This record gives sequence, C-alpha cells and structure tokens, in this order.
Amino acid sequence: MDWPAVEAALRTRLPEDYKELTAAYDPGCFANFLWIFDPCHTSVHVNLTGPASDRTRAQVRDDYARGICPAPVDPELLLPCGGTDNGETLFWIMDPLAGPDAWKIAVNEARGPRWFVFDGNVTQFLISVLNGTTSVPQFPDSLPQGGVAFEPSCLDEWTPPLPPTTPPVDTGEIRAWARANGYEVPLRGRIPAEVRQAWEQAQQGN
Repeated sequence: MDWPAVEAALRTRLPEDYKELTAAYDPGCFANFLWIFDPCHTSVHVNLTGPASDRTRAQVRDDYARGICPAPVDPELLLPCGGTDNGETLFWIMDPLAGPDAWKIAVNEARGPRWFVFDGNVTQFLISVLNGTTSVPQFPDSLPQGGVAFEPSCLDEWTPPLPPTTPPVDTGEIRAWARANGYEVPLRGRIPAEVRQAWEQAQQGN
C-alpha cells in the first residue's frame, strides 16, 4: 500500500493500527455487519478516499450548522473510517491532528440523533464491540451473538445508503413559523434543534 499517497490525498497522517489492520485483512465485513473503509476498495462507498466520504462529511457539517443531530465534536475533526449494513458511519476524531495514533472513534445513528464515542483506536473498537465488552447504542443487541467471522468482499459489492442531500431552507420561514406557534427563537444565529425538528414535523404533516 502506498500510504504516503493515501495520506497526501486525505491531507493527514493515518493511525498505525489502521495500517496494520488493513494489511492483515483484505477489504471485507466483520460479523456480517461492520466494514472498515480501505483505500484499495473499488466501491466508492467503502473506499477511504472515495467521494462517499466527502458527501458524508458535508452532511455532518450541515447538520451541525443547522443544529440537527449535531456531532459531539467540530465536524472538521471527523474523518469517516467505516460503516455498517444499517447505514451508520464510523469516524476518526482527528484530535490531535498531528497525533493520529491517539484518535478516538465516533459512531453516528443512521436515521436518528444519537452519537457514540469510543475512547480507543479503530482496532480496539472492533475488538471491544465484537467480544461484547462495548455496547454501541446504535448497533443491534444481537451483534456479538452473531459471531465475529470476517468475510472478504468482492471489492465492489457493498452499497450502503448514502446520507440524503438536504435542500437549503429559508431560516426566516422557520423563525416566523416558530413565533406563530409559541416558540422563542433568536433573531439571528442558530435555530434551536428542538424548534427545527418541530418545524420539520409540521411540514411532513402538511
């Protein structure tokens, strides 16, 4: 693996445990559920440097700015490194940026607001989750019971759901709706998440 080229494309160094993990395992699936992104994978959905990663990061940044299911850290510090068959994404928390071997792992919820942070690297995360030591709220309770087998992929077979593209919304419209429905909102700045969610639910009911 040409790691200098991969790191140049990502504009950051990568953790050594990740390099050792991908050297030991071909691209594939752990426990028929967890995927670790790999620079060798031909599928854009699982390739570490592919466009799906950029789209996921853009969606997280947008959610953070709008106060919807915001990430636990600044989205600029999040780099996708894996995913699940349910649509969750695993992220490296790139802090400190110059010390990738100290990066923690964050997991979002595919269709909900929850985030989970694991205090360890991606290899430690896999071991802890698959041996049942760590329970990730977003993952099915039966995950450790399904075995910890590794199944190599056909490189281009995995196509998880991509995050939806969110059209821009006039925040003035949301503020006007909120005041008309008894919510207190600031004249400018971030709209509270609960107000935004109430507005979206109202739109779905129309």
